[in-house]
Amino acid sequence: MNKNLSRFAIALSMCAPALASARFPGGSPAPAKPLGPLRHPLRRQAVPRCPARQLARSDAAARQRRDAWRREMIRFTLVAAAALVLSGCASFSPDGGFSTVEQLTKERTGQSPTYQRTADQADSAQARVAELMKQALTADAAVEIALLNNRGLQASFTELGIAESDLVRAGRLRNPSLAYGRLSGGGTVEIDRAVMFDVLGLLTLPLAKQVEQRRFEQTQFQAALDAVGVASEARRSYFNAVAAQQLVSYYGQVKDAADASDELARRMAAAGNFSKLARMREQSFHADATAQMARAQHQAVAERERFVRALGLGGNQLDFKLPERLPDLPQAPTEPMDAEQTAMDKRLDVLMAKRAAESTARSLGLTKATRFINVLNVGYQNQSSTGESRRNGYEIELELPLFDFGSARVARAEATYMQAVHRTAQVAVNARSEVRESYSAYRTAYDLARHYRDEVVPLKKRISDENLLRYNGMLSSVFELLADSRDQVMSVAGAVESLRDYWVAETKLQTP
Repeated sequence: MNKNLSRFAIALSMCAPALASARFPGGSPAPAKPLGPLRHPLRRQAVPRCPARQLARSDAAARQRRDAWRREMIRFTLVAAAALVLSGCASFSPDGGFSTVEQLTKERTGQSPTYQRTADQADSAQARVAELMKQALTADAAVEIALLNNRGLQASFTELGIAESDLVRAGRLRNPSLAYGRLSGGGTVEIDRAVMFDVLGLLTLPLAKQVEQRRFEQTQFQAALDAVGVASEARRSYFNAVAAQQLVSYYGQVKDAADASDELARRMAAAGNFSKLARMREQSFHADATAQMARAQHQAVAERERFVRALGLGGNQLDFKLPERLPDLPQAPTEPMDAEQTAMDKRLDVLMAKRAAESTARSLGLTKATRFINVLNVGYQNQSSTGESRRNGYEIELELPLFDFGSARVARAEATYMQAVHRTAQVAVNARSEVRESYSAYRTAYDLARHYRDEVVPLKKRISDENLLRYNGMLSSVFELLADSRDQVMSVAGAVESLRDYWVAETKLQTP
């Protein structure tokens, strides 16, 4: 207001001499008395323009420019606000992406894992585990317990939350920055204000989100691979533990036969009816049986503890029961159809390698897009000083590629992409080879187990029966009968081991 009044006073002082020098027709100066109505010739007289009008017009033009700038800033603010709203739409999924992990795991194991994020979910899982452990465990029950109770698997599932956080953050615009400066001196205060927005981040937002989406999918495949690995380990350790427990009972029978033979030999040698060589031979058999029994007992403990670790058991959960023997051999082996192509389509390590290559390709595109301009910030700036009108404007912050044109970043991204491509190809080659090897091991184990079941064990049984008849007819000694009993038990132990190898090979073959 004071500034406008001062401008008006200056205009009047400039306009007064012009009015005073104005003359009527005839050259007479203006009379001192008040003027009456002006006549027509006066209206044709050229009167000098008033500077006050020029100042008023300049003020109006300045106001128009300020209004136009305000409208532009309002439009820019609305655009920025819309960008913030759109970027704010990126949010977390209700299940944290676990439904995909659950589906992938169930397709490969027949069991569904659980992601225990709340106390109620953990309590429900523990109740289910307690229910399964009330009876002798089966292979399927062991897999279910492992998926529910393994804490290491739950730790792997938390990687989903970390990856999803990165995905949501990639879908949101970076927070604007606010700059404020104040300078004072000489009775003058100058204040600068600025708000900066990351425009480059807004432009590259879709591509950056696609990169993080690929990484999130890769994390989902990794979580599913961990779940399938836990299930496979639980199944393998189950068969190993049952077989080790079963072998202890058979080796115990061998030990009992060796004890009886050694005691009889000792008594006969004391009576002088047994040679030293035969006595030492029986001692050697007894010593071997004792050592074999000790190893079998330790192996049973080791396999049981490995089974405990696979299931994540502890405390009162250690008192579980296993069946006395392994499941029977199937009547016919499995004949997989197009196993190599199935491995390419279903194996999680192959799918992970493909997703890694795709993610690297997306990252390469983002690197090329930001090769020359890596920083682009646009913002609104406001400045005010003491005694002066406020000034508004805008500010652009741009990184100049003077020393680094982005060639190093692009070269690094290209090398990383080629590395991912070669690794994917190698993973595919390894997968095909491992499938062929697994099937060979499966068929060999099946054929060997069937050979023991149909040939070796029945043959040993017939030999034992014949020796028993010879012993009853006094055609063979008791030592020959005990030695034959040891051979028969050892053949049964070989059959158990071959059956165990079959179930382990079958587990590996059926785990894509």
